[in-house]
Amino acid sequence: MKCKVTPSAKMQVMAMLKQETDKNLKLRVYVTEAHGDHAHYGIGLDYQRANDVINAATPGVEVLLERNNPFLDGIVVDYDGAQNSFTITNPSKGHHHHH
Repeated sequence: MKCKVTPSAKMQVMAMLKQETDKNLKLRVYVTEAHGDHAHYGIGLDYQRANDVINAATPGVEVLLERNNPFLDGIVVDYDGAQNSFTITNPSKGHHHHH
């Protein structure tokens, strides 16, 4: 599954992981609600599960994605410092975005 983490998101995720004592935690992006042609996303630190795919395309950041969830394939994770929040978009699904 494809997943891109922007440089600003990478810096924020690495800072979050550095504060954690449990080095088994990874970044998880998940679908909170799907309807029609788009989804709402959530983000947080979590442990790998049996049905996960690990995307390691961004050095230093491993992203956990639920296997076979089409709304997660092609996501872009960004971080807006002014808003102090992550934004997840999926250009392959009409560029809808949610935090």
